[in-house]
Amino acid sequence: MTTPAISFEFFPPRNLDQSFRLWETARALAPLGPDFVSVTYGAGGTTRQLTHEAVTALASHYGLNVAAHLTCVDATREETLQIVQDYAAAGVHEIVALRGDAPQGQDRFTPHPDGFANSVELIEAIAARGDMTVRCGAYPEPHPESPDTAADVAWLKRKVDAGATSAMTQFFFDAETYFRFRDSCLAAGIETPIIPGILPIQSWAGTRRFAERCGTSVPQWAEDAFAAAGKEGEAQLALDVCVKLCERLVEGGVDKLHFYTLNKPELVLKVCAALGIQPKGEFSRVA
Repeated sequence: MTTPAISFEFFPPRNLDQSFRLWETARALAPLGPDFVSVTYGAGGTTRQLTHEAVTALASHYGLNVAAHLTCVDATREETLQIVQDYAAAGVHEIVALRGDAPQGQDRFTPHPDGFANSVELIEAIAARGDMTVRCGAYPEPHPESPDTAADVAWLKRKVDAGATSAMTQFFFDAETYFRFRDSCLAAGIETPIIPGILPIQSWAGTRRFAERCGTSVPQWAEDAFAAAGKEGEAQLALDVCVKLCERLVEGGVDKLHFYTLNKPELVLKVCAALGIQPKGEFSRVA
């Protein structure tokens, strides 16, 4: 089996304990040589400054290629593009451009009167600079606000045409879900890499809640398996399920995997080891 390239997603810390967890996670995963790591942006732009601090620290002190999440939420075009400029000045040249979720207390995303209306506009503006690699999101199952997968494929095509050079998908449970989406994208003329988003199941209860929020369907086999495993067998089952999913994807021609780490490296490390992904040397901080 071919060894896939990998990338990781982190979230910015909100307190001292979370800071230690992020740096421990980066230290544990950096030796695996990820293509890049991304840092999320809180709903409603709530972690804007925290994201910037985490991104610049990971890039400057850990020598990682960092892609900073950026959304259209609650900011003018000028403010948003200033954030991009600040990243460029700090040596960060990758952005994951997203529309973003509605701020807390709101049912739907509403553009700022002077802001970007959607991810396509944001991608186009960042790409026009000429000095940024722009990545985007993709939905192998319908986005909660989308009528169907065909609409999601059409929207992804618009994002690629606007300048996105790769996409990371929302997580899913069955490899066939990804393959169907990939085939639909190819049929629509989308040839940029669509990297499967992999969510190792740190907690079955938490994963089910997350799936419900983002529109990921939970197959009956998963419900039955985790119910039968109970708390005692959940960790081993989670490892087995994730490894089998990744193996099936690689067998189907996937050469890149993007792991949603939740700033917990242990399970990710075990999955990578099972896939034959070995550390490329001792980790050392840049400064």
